[in-house]
Amino acid sequence: MKILVPIDFSKDAEQALEYAVTLAQKKDGTIELIHVIELVYDFASQAAIALDGMHQDAHRILGELVKKYAGNGIPMNYTIKEGTASITAAKYAEESQSDLIVMGTKGAGGLLRFAIGSTTVNLIRESTIPVLVVPKDADLTQINSLTLALEFSDHEKKFVDWVVTISQNWDMALSFLHILSEGDFKEELACVGLEHYLERHYGKKYACISEKADTVSAGLTSYLETNPHTILVVCHEQKGFWNQLTQRSESIQLAYASTTPILVLI
Repeated sequence: MKILVPIDFSKDAEQALEYAVTLAQKKDGTIELIHVIELVYDFASQAAIALDGMHQDAHRILGELVKKYAGNGIPMNYTIKEGTASITAAKYAEESQSDLIVMGTKGAGGLLRFAIGSTTVNLIRESTIPVLVVPKDADLTQINSLTLALEFSDHEKKFVDWVVTISQNWDMALSFLHILSEGDFKEELACVGLEHYLERHYGKKYACISEKADTVSAGLTSYLETNPHTILVVCHEQKGFWNQLTQRSESIQLAYASTTPILVLI
């Protein structure tokens, strides 16, 4: 697995890098760091001097990071680009055929507040590959599982395949979660059917959880309160989940939003 880690020289970014190293060590992983220089200027002469200094600083710091983690045995290199951070990183991830982007975020004020208007969500919107968001206060040493939230839509099959594979590569337990926000009997039956589908197609029993709640956000909150050591996996095409995670009008406050890594499948 080739992992791309955007680096802005913050502690949050380095924490994401540390977790990327942990994941890369699971099975044949490689890591590439990317630093995007965003320059706003009024005079070309001043811009040239500033840009040269930024490149020198970036090469020095990135080189130190690669040296720092060299003892982990994970192949690691770096690249420096100029442009808008989210667009440039997403484009480079596709061009370099990365399998996953691991990105740090402060996560202040809960999942909604860290997402709105941030480089993180802009990158997710631009990306064509999965993005793992690592919040500032996450206790990554305790993470031991993945939980894929499903809406039971046709497009989700490819994500189920991907998550099953990645859970095996990362040696993590895997659960499936569906929020019953309307108490629909057909949805309850679908949850039961999911267990049989997974066992038949993957030859293994997986936990399939139905969380009854008035809203998707309340259901996620309840689940994460009792399962804080998981990576919550959501699909970017899931309108119910994604809209509630990113729309400013939704008053979502996930209890563990500032400590739960979020893996967004594209």
